[in-house]
Amino acid sequence: MNTCSGAIMGSLQQPVWIKESTFLPKRHGFTKFPHQLNLGSLKPCKLSKIEGSLVTGKPSTTSVPITVLEGGDGNGFVDHELSNVDPEVSAIIYNEKQRQFRSLELIASENFTSRAVMEAVGSCLTNKYSEGLPGKRYYGGNEHIDELETLCQKRALAAFHLDEQKWGVNVQPLSGSPANFEVYTAILKPHDRIMGLDLPHGGHLSHGFMTPKRRVSGTSIYFESMPYRLDESTGLVDYEMLEKTATLFRPKLIIAGASAYPRDFDYPRMRKIADSVGAFLMMDMAHISGLVAASVVGNPFDYCDIVTTTTHKSLRGPRGGMIFFKKDPVLGIELESAINNAVFPGLQGGPHNHTIGGLAVCLKHAQSPEFKAYQNQVVSNCRALAKRLMELGYTLVSGGSDNHLVLVDLRPLGLDGARVEKILDMASITLNKNSVPGDKSALVPGGIRIGSPAMTTRGLTEKEFVYIAEFIHEGVQLTREIKQAVTSGSKVQDFIKYLASSDFGFTAQVSDLRKRVEALTTQFPIPGL
Repeated sequence: MNTCSGAIMGSLQQPVWIKESTFLPKRHGFTKFPHQLNLGSLKPCKLSKIEGSLVTGKPSTTSVPITVLEGGDGNGFVDHELSNVDPEVSAIIYNEKQRQFRSLELIASENFTSRAVMEAVGSCLTNKYSEGLPGKRYYGGNEHIDELETLCQKRALAAFHLDEQKWGVNVQPLSGSPANFEVYTAILKPHDRIMGLDLPHGGHLSHGFMTPKRRVSGTSIYFESMPYRLDESTGLVDYEMLEKTATLFRPKLIIAGASAYPRDFDYPRMRKIADSVGAFLMMDMAHISGLVAASVVGNPFDYCDIVTTTTHKSLRGPRGGMIFFKKDPVLGIELESAINNAVFPGLQGGPHNHTIGGLAVCLKHAQSPEFKAYQNQVVSNCRALAKRLMELGYTLVSGGSDNHLVLVDLRPLGLDGARVEKILDMASITLNKNSVPGDKSALVPGGIRIGSPAMTTRGLTEKEFVYIAEFIHEGVQLTREIKQAVTSGSKVQDFIKYLASSDFGFTAQVSDLRKRVEALTTQFPIPGL
């Protein structure tokens, strides 16, 4: 019986001797138990070479060995590379890599993570089951997983400058929405009352969004939700109305945080309001966690009882989540035990250890001077973008930005975000349609949201973000012309059908814009690919 091990992406592994396993074909003729084998008869197999594509935008000539488990008769389990096992999926991944390389990635909730994070996420950590917490697992063989998760917890507290005696953290949440619901499960009873920023005003679905006809979010199904909103005349949170509403509604939990709010939150004011009604104060910093870690925006930990976050946005890590909590009891609840029990066994099973590994890598980098410089550049680039858009005549919600995103109101131009998003996508400019205050439809919203983290990761600076504003402006102007040319109807679906029809007469203009966009983007590499 021959065995071997492989090395992927530069990682080093020692040869691993593998005993008979049920996934090997029965014809191997194995008749002895492992302790009866003559270990001297075990020989490492020959390593095959495959071609890996590890360099941004171009196929690589780097050769990496694959794992081959070979039986005595020459047949066995061969651990082929993806392109051999599943060319269809491999091709889709390659095409997506090309799209990312050539596009202006401006979705505010996206980023490019590092090669080091990808190595951890694509490692053997994905194989291990480890229900429970370090030192309290339901499975054996977790000594290294315990070491990893404990390291990740320590790095999380250090990255956000927290005292281990006062704050704890759970790094197992699968993402931001699960993390939020785990908090609700920990501190609320069904039908307790919550208040979060309304979705059309920049809030998040998981903060309790509902409509007059439908409880859209699971949060609004299990809890009673009352939103607070922006002052539409300023584009800023209306804290005075929040205070009045909270006094009448008496929520058990007030949620700070947003998915499309370009300004910082007034944490002292929100803390005062929460205390006045006996409510917990939670911050969902998913979008701005990288900025918080680098101290370039306000610090929610100084005022909040609980802080949740995703890890793949401005923090630039893998796709996961974290929950930070005060260790001292709050409103009679021991947050540490309540939140840990809500995560497991309450709402999750075994944690994704490969994600926790990638998160640990990310959190180490988040403590570096380079990371702080990056976050400052994120904010600076966003301000340059906002400034140029306003010079071009656009209306920005709140009149600018303090963080990583701008929200553009297209309604004064007679346009909507759905049509503009579609045309910009055709020109390799990726952003998203977004509701703005006063919108009537989430499917045809009046704005677009533009974020700076991803392209800042690729190395673009203020100068290039001025170009980006001008590219977006060209796309918006082109959308106006195309909309006027559609004669089959006034709905978005009519607009989309026209784009695919033989009558579409703007192919040359869209193609010209796309070529100029890609001439810019392809000058900058993508980390990790």
